[in-house]
Amino acid sequence: MKILVINGSPHLKGCTDRALREVEQTLVANGLEVERINIGNKDIRGCIGCNFCREHGRCVFNDLVNEAAPKLAEANGVIIGSPVYYAGCNGQALSFLDRLFYSTSGTVDKTMKVGAAVVSSRRAGSTSAFDEINKYFTICAMPIVSSTYWNEVHGFTAEDVENDLEGLQTMQNLGRNMAFLVKAIEAAKKESGLPQQDRSSFTSFHTEG
Repeated sequence: MKILVINGSPHLKGCTDRALREVEQTLVANGLEVERINIGNKDIRGCIGCNFCREHGRCVFNDLVNEAAPKLAEANGVIIGSPVYYAGCNGQALSFLDRLFYSTSGTVDKTMKVGAAVVSSRRAGSTSAFDEINKYFTICAMPIVSSTYWNEVHGFTAEDVENDLEGLQTMQNLGRNMAFLVKAIEAAKKESGLPQQDRSSFTSFHTEG
């Protein structure tokens, strides 16, 4: 069983990375495989709503998003980490997630893949960034993994995060909870399969004539 970890921070050894490493170590200790993708230092443009992906099954911009799509398909869960900029996520992270989730909507069944948001901030704005990420999961029938506090760490540097003992504890508990959920869902899938998802209704409010 495998977890895909997406780091939205441009600082590869910064606060977000430190938080994610704590979760990753806990996941591995609980028998799960982990793969990391660092996107915050990449040139990633936003979605342009062209719907190329609807016909071709991949994004029109052939970059890291298309490379990540098969990794998402094979993963049992995903962790998305982001620093907090102006009480929101990193712009690259949001552009990446918009395109990844939209372009794979017809090719990757995300039902019951577990999802977790991890955010880092110096002081405030973390909960709104946390909410931003979680919305990608709730639109895709993905259970959100919780911990013993919101999934966040505080600090201006990675060294500061070392002193956020509650934050690191939260990451450890997140890793344990994610491992438990992934194993429980996998067992349920083997016994009874995935729950049916009815998508026959689509509200458009369009009237003919």
